[in-house]
Amino acid sequence: MRSPHNPATALESLHVPVSAAAATTGPTPTRALRERVVGATAIALAASVAIQNAVVVWAGAPDYGGPIKEVLAFHAEHRVAVAIAVGLEALNLPLLLGFLTGLHGLVERRGRAGADWSRLAVAAGATLSAVFALYAVLWNGVVLSAGELAEPSPEFELAWQLHAAAFALALPALGTTFIGAALAAHASQLTPPWQRLLAVAGGGLLLAAGAANLAIADGSRLLFVGMPGYAAWLVWLLATGVRLVRARTADRPDDASTSDEEG
Repeated sequence: MRSPHNPATALESLHVPVSAAAATTGPTPTRALRERVVGATAIALAASVAIQNAVVVWAGAPDYGGPIKEVLAFHAEHRVAVAIAVGLEALNLPLLLGFLTGLHGLVERRGRAGADWSRLAVAAGATLSAVFALYAVLWNGVVLSAGELAEPSPEFELAWQLHAAAFALALPALGTTFIGAALAAHASQLTPPWQRLLAVAGGGLLLAAGAANLAIADGSRLLFVGMPGYAAWLVWLLATGVRLVRARTADRPDDASTSDEEG
């Protein structure tokens, strides 16, 4: 007949497999997968925006202060380039919203540090998406009108100015999105300190440029004040995306700390 087990030993033997499993498996694969998905979305967004701008620059698009006759000639001759740029804008919107909501989910699961900042980023990102949608629609109007005009009309010039105004108004929305997302990611220890500094500096430039949206709509070169901030946003997205994709750990459950005590 087998000797009876010590009750304390029996309880310990029942509990060890659970804690040992927690210590062995650590973070669940699903949590690490979430980080990688959010990171891949950030990289895709940065790549899409970079390609979009490269297409416009390659085609030789005039700036908002250029002569209106040059604007008309460009849009009459480069309809395909504008179609590509606007098509990529349609891709950018779901990528942006997907990244921001995914980031908010990561922040919530990592103890809610920076949750207020991530909520600000989501709200600003929704506003940014709406403004960029208006920007794309107005650009469609410009290129469609250009195919029917031999000389610039007042309506064509107005559509171009409204297109510029929409882009100028998108700058402060982007700056707010940038700062909110970066501070949320930093507070949740998803990104290193230098990315927070990059966001504050770049987002500040975007906010400053956006304050001059009326002047930019009239062709002012104050637009270029915000361009370093726009570039900083792409750098931050790429760096954050790579960091999340390469993540090998995720959040440990709150009760996983008991495995240390049991060991």
